[in-house]
Amino acid sequence: MVRVARHYGVDPTLALALAWQESGWQQRRISKAGAVGAMQVLPGTGTWMSLYVGRRLNVYGLHDNVVTGVVLFKVLRGQATWTRSIAAYYQGLGAVRRHGMYPSTRAYTRSVIALYHRLDRGWSPA
Repeated sequence: MVRVARHYGVDPTLALALAWQESGWQQRRISKAGAVGAMQVLPGTGTWMSLYVGRRLNVYGLHDNVVTGVVLFKVLRGQATWTRSIAAYYQGLGAVRRHGMYPSTRAYTRSVIALYHRLDRGWSPA
């Protein structure tokens, strides 16, 4: 994950924090909404991010799942502040722009930022 994040110019600590929040770094997770893997991305998001990467991404495989999530965050970060990008990862950028952050999104964003700071200070959940 760290290597993929660096490759795409995304802070590796943030990528780790997002993945921990989303799945506890577990690739076999599938949400009720159909989000898959460590980064909890929808298969359609994998298809969309494939356009940015230049090849078909398989979100069911760990590497491509991480690529999908990292590239998605990079795209969001190009359109919003750091905090709003984290919120948009969870809620969707259009919904954040139209409605602001929902209460659950605010909680999610605070949690990811707290994880980011803990990981940055050397915390390991293992």
